[in-house]
Amino acid sequence: MRRALGKPHPRVAGIDDGAFARTDRNAPLAAVVVSVPEHLEAAGLARVTVDGSDGTRKAIALLRAVAPPEGLRAVLVDGAVVGGFNVLDLDRIRAAVGVPVVAVTRRRPDFPRIRAALTKWFPRTAARRWALLRRHRLFRVATGAEPIWAACSGCTQADAAWLVRRTMVRGFWPEPLRLAHLLASAADAGPKGRRRRTLYGRDAVAPGAGL
Repeated sequence: MRRALGKPHPRVAGIDDGAFARTDRNAPLAAVVVSVPEHLEAAGLARVTVDGSDGTRKAIALLRAVAPPEGLRAVLVDGAVVGGFNVLDLDRIRAAVGVPVVAVTRRRPDFPRIRAALTKWFPRTAARRWALLRRHRLFRVATGAEPIWAACSGCTQADAAWLVRRTMVRGFWPEPLRLAHLLASAADAGPKGRRRRTLYGRDAVAPGAGL
């Protein structure tokens, strides 16, 4: 992957969701394609079911709609969940688009709390959601400030960390994710009461509260 990303302007996709209210059925999902470091080539929007199971399918469809059939080198995802507890299958996304997938988060998740919330609110699907969350080992990525955390499919941890740093432009967060976040946020500004998920697990661990 480093050889492909070592070119002057490799294409990297970023995926992020937007804020939603407790009562919302759907949450906005955005995907962008960036010619690194910061040239936006394509962008698209979709919606995922809050606390549902369609996040992986919607992410794949969105990537296929906005990403070029050739030339995409990697996909960055802001966390391993979208729309609350709608857990992404990183391996399925990688297999569908044919490039490595790296999920990143600013904080180390509180996994015991997340598992307890899954068991409480999703007893029938808790095991499946938990297995997806823990399928890939989380590891630290050093930055010029606080470290961030990542999990990857289709590449080594060293290459994933290199990708994250390669795509940083402003501050210490990948530019494709910054742009995807802006697009998802603009798609559904909503009332002030809307809440944003945390980046791997919940602050308010209840259905529809947002991750």
